[in-house]
Amino acid sequence: MTKPQLCDTFLIDVINSTLEKYMQYIQFRKIMGGFKVFSLADIRQADPLFHRRRLNEWQDKGYLKKIIKGYYIFSDLPIDEKVLFEIANRIYAPSYVSFEMALAYHGMIPESIYGVTSASTRKTMHFKTSLGEFSYRTIQPKLYFGFDYLSVSGNYCKIAFPEKALLDYFYLHDELNSLDDFAHTRISGEAFLKKVDRKNLEGYAAVYGQKSLNKRLKTFLEYVDHA
Repeated sequence: MTKPQLCDTFLIDVINSTLEKYMQYIQFRKIMGGFKVFSLADIRQADPLFHRRRLNEWQDKGYLKKIIKGYYIFSDLPIDEKVLFEIANRIYAPSYVSFEMALAYHGMIPESIYGVTSASTRKTMHFKTSLGEFSYRTIQPKLYFGFDYLSVSGNYCKIAFPEKALLDYFYLHDELNSLDDFAHTRISGEAFLKKVDRKNLEGYAAVYGQKSLNKRLKTFLEYVDHA
């Protein structure tokens, strides 16, 4: 075989190998296309023979992005607020969006919030990622309730109802005790009056079973009613 023939054969082999790998990605995309964010476990549930090294290859080619260890998205995934919420739910479960981010989503804090804040029954955790920051604060298992399911293009994400987001926030911030303290929280009294059902608020508060939280809530309601 002449040198030109050898070169042609080598080139054909390279092209065929490249096409084969690309077709593997296309097939993978069809299988995992319903996921916004997915783990290796998700992949292997769909394809038990999947080779992990493909994830590194496809990251190098720019097909995938790693969010945190073990979790990935397609690089061309359109990112909006609800997609970030779904990602937050998935990468550290069980969790739901709460605290400042949920209050901002419900229009109770006027300014935008840096990073997605969530409540979880697991230990406090913080992730810095290419998509932004995701922070998780620990709540007792009995307090893992009071969230809604928002639709996200066929999937869903969990986010606290206004009443629960407020109580979770007060649960964490035990330094809030006076009318002046609440005046500096950025929480809109006007939005509170529009968004919050006081009966639900009181019912949720009873589950916490904390006298200090009830006192904090009472002071906040005085602040809202006289603002």
